[in-house]
Amino acid sequence: MELFTGSKGDLAHISQADPYMIKAADERYYMYTTGGSLFSSDYLEHGWNYKGTCLQAPRQKNVWAPSVICLNGKYYMYYSSMDQAESNEHKQTMRVAVSDEPGGKFIYQKDIVAPFSIDPHVVNTSSGLYMFYSINDYQAERPGTLIVCDKMKNAYTMEESPVPVVIPTIDEEIFKKDRFRKGQDWHTIEGAFYFYHDGIHYLMYSGASYQNPTYFIGYSVAHGAEDADLRKLDWEKYPSADRYAPLMQKNDFVEGVGHNSVICDNGKWYVVYHGRGYGKHGAGDARTARIDEIKIDGEKLSVRLTP
Repeated sequence: MELFTGSKGDLAHISQADPYMIKAADERYYMYTTGGSLFSSDYLEHGWNYKGTCLQAPRQKNVWAPSVICLNGKYYMYYSSMDQAESNEHKQTMRVAVSDEPGGKFIYQKDIVAPFSIDPHVVNTSSGLYMFYSINDYQAERPGTLIVCDKMKNAYTMEESPVPVVIPTIDEEIFKKDRFRKGQDWHTIEGAFYFYHDGIHYLMYSGASYQNPTYFIGYSVAHGAEDADLRKLDWEKYPSADRYAPLMQKNDFVEGVGHNSVICDNGKWYVVYHGRGYGKHGAGDARTARIDEIKIDGEKLSVRLTP
């Protein structure tokens, strides 16, 4: 379901790609998107308003996929961006900014992962802080972008011991054929989002390019205690690593379905993701934020996309 139905005209020029939603301590909902844009509402599924850019990061550009977590009363935004003078997108660098309030301003603090590093999700568990994020592997059997997990010493510092948790395994995850050299098809697994429910760890991700017909949201599962070291779990793609079986993909009214966050509200689970109406490939970013309920049945997740 599109979040901005009824006010879309006012928001058509504002990126809603890579939406990350939280419910903050003030009981309001906040959503952060690529570009550092902020939206908020008193209600989960309607009443959303654009609040402007919430990140203060001098001499940076191309802010991608911010995610926000509250730790000890402060709000930490993890995101990737490029230096203002940089032209190579593979110099995207993971950074952290901090605010006293969920609405910002979030003030840049430091770089925390060397490039190329994108699409963070930081989670706070009883065994510590972990970050899921994406890096490049040019030498893999299926070269491309994959998801790793690393533990954090604190909100500003990585242990620098990342391990791969979701890697490309099928042709439908190809971002672009012959991307960097002839005969080397480039794959992409990105947009990690982790959550835990009833003894099962879930890690959602997006595969391929948002402009490709096979672009999709899938997920991996792992079994283990809630306080397990997330790097040491046996993550397995659901239903299998060799099968193209998207949890979410284009249908007859929306395409480009991908890059999600998840929020649990009043006992129900919801996936927040981007998509675009068919034919909306004009100037600017046509991706808009959407929300639908997730049904959980053991390892099996299901989502019915709604207009």
